[in-house]
Amino acid sequence: MQTTQMTHYEHPLTEKVRIYLRLDYLLRQMHHSSNQNDPWQYKIFFHALFDLLEILDQVQVKTDLAKDIEKQRQQLMNWLNIDGVDEYALQQMIDSMEHAHKALISSPRLGQNLREDRFLSSIKQRFSIPGGSCCFDLPSLHHWLHLNDEHKQQAMKGWLHELSELDEALSLWLKLTRESAQYKTNHARNGFFQYDAEDACLLRLEICAKDGVYPMISGHRSRFAIRFSPFVEGDPVASDIEFKLAIC
Repeated sequence: MQTTQMTHYEHPLTEKVRIYLRLDYLLRQMHHSSNQNDPWQYKIFFHALFDLLEILDQVQVKTDLAKDIEKQRQQLMNWLNIDGVDEYALQQMIDSMEHAHKALISSPRLGQNLREDRFLSSIKQRFSIPGGSCCFDLPSLHHWLHLNDEHKQQAMKGWLHELSELDEALSLWLKLTRESAQYKTNHARNGFFQYDAEDACLLRLEICAKDGVYPMISGHRSRFAIRFSPFVEGDPVASDIEFKLAIC
């Protein structure tokens, strides 16, 4: 039996969660690229790293994320009094969040050592220029790309370690946020669906790929609308599109 291919989407309902998802997206790119031995993947790593530092320069993430982690921890502590709860698993999660919170609070400015890294500083500006990472633009990068794999792996692990407090706290917050709601089946009549939410911050969708549509989402934490558009211009949209939705 052939498994139905589902396409997954996430959409933030607040600006803060929008930033969190972008940071998570860039960190996942960096982790993936750092495990590859392809020179082109290394350039993806650097692009993601410099984009991430740009966000951290523009937004004060550390304070907001620390507050959000602590808020989640307090909510989990209240669950310890509920009958039937797995206290051991819950306490482990609480301890993990407490550790992540303390590490984030005690850390210096996020990414500061990366900003001061001589090699990264020497190549960062060129990455903002289209095609600016060519060997004639950045001979130092070209040299680095031809070092042995062990040296490059160690360097990337070191750069990722400088973001470990952010990475750990953000991963925990997103994990609990994503798991706070279950998927429920919904129907979009003529490709449109709207809903009144209650203090929501993140939408998660599953859509059957064969339907040939993608969601255009607008709204905020108390009300949102989803309009499904055909990927191929001119294709009709089904009168009833079934999809799964989790309101976190």
